[in-house]
Amino acid sequence: MSSYLLRVPVADDVPQIASLLVECWKQTYAELLPEGFFTDEHHASRVRQWERITADLHERPEMGLRPMLAVFGEQAVGVALAGPVRSESDRATGAKLSLHMLYVLREHHGTGVGQRLLDAVLGHEPTMLWVAQENPRAIAFYQRNGFSFDGRTEQDPAAPAITDARMLRL
Repeated sequence: MSSYLLRVPVADDVPQIASLLVECWKQTYAELLPEGFFTDEHHASRVRQWERITADLHERPEMGLRPMLAVFGEQAVGVALAGPVRSESDRATGAKLSLHMLYVLREHHGTGVGQRLLDAVLGHEPTMLWVAQENPRAIAFYQRNGFSFDGRTEQDPAAPAITDARMLRL
């Protein structure tokens, strides 16, 4: 585990992060997503997302974003992002923080790097997250970290075979 470096991502990391996110989704959800989901535009949207995130870290620190990148050698192998709870419904849970994403490439599962990413962006603060009900590995990971379901679910029209469920650690 010591060969993994965790650090705050910078603008130069954006292309690797975008590719990492697309690959993680392919590894985890490909069979649940509509044909043609992984387009050039999908990848470009991940690039734009992380360009904003890395810029906001420096230009708008009041946003309270907490990104963390896991690197093995020269390769980005995992990424996590936490920040303030966004919606009124999520704020009503009592959580102050939201885990917006945590992804690790499949070949690095079980190494502890996911746990290190989670700890780095969340600490022990009251937190909420959304997890795909079709991802038992992620659910077990979050349950080991004190999260439990609160009964709320949502459907994404772009990925109708995936149901997201809210989990809380208060």
